[in-house]
Amino acid sequence: MSTKSPMQRVKEAFGDKEKLVAAVKELTADGLWLARTNESKGLAHVSNAKLLRLHATFTLVKEKFGSREKLIDAVLELEKRAKDTGLRHKLSSWPVPRLYDAYRSAEKRIAHASRAAANAKKGDKPAKAAKAPAKKKAAKPTSA
Repeated sequence: MSTKSPMQRVKEAFGDKEKLVAAVKELTADGLWLARTNESKGLAHVSNAKLLRLHATFTLVKEKFGSREKLIDAVLELEKRAKDTGLRHKLSSWPVPRLYDAYRSAEKRIAHASRAAANAKKGDKPAKAAKAPAKKKAAKPTSA
């Protein structure tokens, strides 16, 4: 089974690119978007693949968090740095896709750490990584 091209996916889901651009603009009007696009070009000149990714990300963020600020709060909570104003200021300059990626990464890190802690409580020792064999030193040439 072959995968569909971004244009085929746009036509199936939205009909044409203009409707996809309108859907992304509708999601970005809610304060999720940092205006970083070139005003003369706009979203109409962005690739279909990127528009599809933006639409999927904005839809997930809007459903799960509702706003950019709540997403930033969730990232800070996961990192246990809710009171860190410097990090909050830094995160507020990030675009939503990058913030969502940071959120997902923090979730995975915490889940992995909790699994490791649970295994340690059970007495299971985590498998040690095999050490790479030591490199042999080259023999010095002997002069006769």
